Amino acid sequence: MGFLEILIIGVGLSMDAFAVSICKGLSTRMLKLKHALICGGYFGFFQGIMPFLGYVLGIQFKDKIESIDHWIAFILLALIGINMIKEAFEDEETCNTEFSPKVMIPLAIATSIDALAIGVTFAFLNVNILSAVSIIACTTFVISMIGVKIGHVFGMKYKSKAEIAGGIILIGMGIKILLEHLHIFG
Repeated sequence: MGFLEILIIGVGLSMDAFAVSICKGLSTRMLKLKHALICGGYFGFFQGIMPFLGYVLGIQFKDKIESIDHWIAFILLALIGINMIKEAFEDEETCNTEFSPKVMIPLAIATSIDALAIGVTFAFLNVNILSAVSIIACTTFVISMIGVKIGHVFGMKYKSKAEIAGGIILIGMGIKILLEHLHIFG
């Protein structure tokens, strides 16, 4: 899996963090650079660490399920993508205006659980995990910072669209992995 594919997965994974960042930007009266840096830092860090943890878990089972690893990757990516699209149509949650660790850590963990599952798929696909987590973390950092600004300027208009886009991206990557392993594509 190359840089562009990892970047696309990083963009897809970051859409939950982007949506929450929009919400944080919306709820902030006096937006400062530190608000965007806090969101980017927390979300980027957890989006980077979770795939690594998933990779460590996945590598334990790699030899036992290598013949069906492409199906596992497809199913995990599709389920995560479908869930993101489903969440886009659910009622809007209210935003907490705090940027304290007690608020940001649970948000960062909640938005990065999907990345844990992606890390498991990386173990089956022989991905350079350090490169992948760096790309995902940096992508999420930047997108989350942008989300805070967009939320402050435009409000909730783009939140559900971001979740739908992220879901579609992840489903598309799952289909691509499956088709490549079945020798239909690539």
